[in-house]
Amino acid sequence: MSFALDVNILVYASDSSSPLHARAREFLHHCVDSSDVFYLSWGTVMSYLRLITHPTICLRPLSPDEAMRNVDALVSLPQVLLLAEQPGYWDIYRELASQLPVRGNLVPDAHLAALLRQHGVRTLYTNDADFLKFDFLEVRNPFKPARSSRR
Repeated sequence: MSFALDVNILVYASDSSSPLHARAREFLHHCVDSSDVFYLSWGTVMSYLRLITHPTICLRPLSPDEAMRNVDALVSLPQVLLLAEQPGYWDIYRELASQLPVRGNLVPDAHLAALLRQHGVRTLYTNDADFLKFDFLEVRNPFKPARSSRR
């Protein structure tokens, strides 16, 4: 099985002040220890660097070097693939945006959803319920019982 990870999983796994820290670390270790291919987008990576080093978002923000070492550790794994926009991406984004009122905080979610659609990735692990608005995605929340995820 292949899947993608949303930024919130990475942030919770790194932010020791988060109430979801232990569960996120355990989940991320499971992903890392598995042979399943998992995807990260460059937008997810950059959002992680922005959020985890921000002193008003994290009680104990990481230094830029610490955060980049975490990214290095992930992207060097053989089962981690990085996704980037390919020709035709904008058409996919426009199609998704025409189905929903995409504005504000939904813009980066629609960006990731369109990227996943372009690359044929259907499963996304996230704690963000907004992704349920994209009906082609199988959204799984690793912090809730399986029955609360849409298949």
